[in-house]
Amino acid sequence: MAAIDAALGGILSRLATEGEITGKACECVPCLAPAGIAAKQLLVVGLGKREELDLGVIYRAAAAAAKTLAARKRTAVAFLADGSWSTRQLEHAVAGAAVGMVGQDIYRKDKKRTPFGTTIWLAAPADAVERGTHLGDGINLTRRLVNLAPDDMYPQAFADEASAVAGHLGIDIEVWDETRLAKERCGALLAVSRGSSRPPRLVIMRYRGPGRREGSPELALVGKGVTFDSGGLSLKPADSMMGMKCDMAGAATMLGTIATIAALKLPVDVVAAMGLVENMTGPAAYKVGDVLTARNGLTIEVHNTDAEGRLVLADVLDVVRGLEPGRIIDAATLTGACMVALGHDVAGLFSNNQASCDQLVAAAKTAGEPVWQMPMFRHYDPQIESDVADIKNVGDGRWGGAITAAKFLERFVGTTPWTHIDIAGPAFADKPKPWSDGGGTGVMVRSLVELVRGSPEETT
Repeated sequence: MAAIDAALGGILSRLATEGEITGKACECVPCLAPAGIAAKQLLVVGLGKREELDLGVIYRAAAAAAKTLAARKRTAVAFLADGSWSTRQLEHAVAGAAVGMVGQDIYRKDKKRTPFGTTIWLAAPADAVERGTHLGDGINLTRRLVNLAPDDMYPQAFADEASAVAGHLGIDIEVWDETRLAKERCGALLAVSRGSSRPPRLVIMRYRGPGRREGSPELALVGKGVTFDSGGLSLKPADSMMGMKCDMAGAATMLGTIATIAALKLPVDVVAAMGLVENMTGPAAYKVGDVLTARNGLTIEVHNTDAEGRLVLADVLDVVRGLEPGRIIDAATLTGACMVALGHDVAGLFSNNQASCDQLVAAAKTAGEPVWQMPMFRHYDPQIESDVADIKNVGDGRWGGAITAAKFLERFVGTTPWTHIDIAGPAFADKPKPWSDGGGTGVMVRSLVELVRGSPEETT
């Protein structure tokens, strides 16, 4: 950076002295037609306080720069990172830039964001740029699926997207249709789908990394894929329905994650399972008071048809449990209650195994994605007990709703180490941020990939 400042005749130093450049995280200060360098424009991006610099700050700062520049068509854009950065830091910067230049305006004739013709990373190892590009691709895949209109993104459409990803990356894939789901006794998932004219699907993807042989997967990723949630007969208000195309963000997250793991050729055996339904109000819609039988044999009394995601996940969790994975992680836009507790930017974690949860917390901290573990005390268990069935699909009243939803899911994982991620808040942004347009965020893809990769090298 000192060399650039010198080439510019010290203009950057003067701007900093005058307070025009503050270094605040994600601050973007343009210098137009700078004399002394070949670039037509120079954009200086702030990283905040050095002691607070982590992969999340780097990712967001690079995304903020790309978002700013992508407001116009650019033939080529070159990025220059701090020379002291580690390769892992460079990877997340590359991913951030790839994400920042892509908006949510899929259907607009005049795009607000235009990806650069060529992105150049100066003085960066080619392998780090390649890995960061794969990471950005996985996040953008997740974002695009969430941002698609519900008439374009329905269960079969999602399965088709997953099949295309699997074919491109050499991932094994199996898609269960409604006949197979019935044969497999997935009564809870099938009940949710009954009100829609579009049939449900269950997508199961299996990636075996280099050196991995036949056997149980080390990790199972499970995603809630309610491609549109009207609330069913417990109908949502119109305003609450507006963002419900994002109710498949958990499934999109897991597809983006396994795609990234495969693209990076990580040495791990992973299965990803995504339960896909629409929750609608057709003549066959399931009803309040119905008693469903889940795949594991538990009977479930329905008290609210808008508590449908846990019913979908119940059967999918039982399917992957049968594969005997080393651990299960599910992601779901499950409860508004989690947003009440933690706001829009923090994901809630719920687990039956502290060691497994701690590893995910550490990975999220490394990635710079905020998460918070919530309690799973036994005294919540009676709240989901039913008088007429084994359990019911909501707790007693509104209090602790995110926890009682997790306690419901816990009934379907047995003794397998399991962590549930409630991404209802951070999965979808109603408003733009400096580093991203509104819409799907791709949250937790970076954290889950970091979990699989293990501890990064020491950063400086």
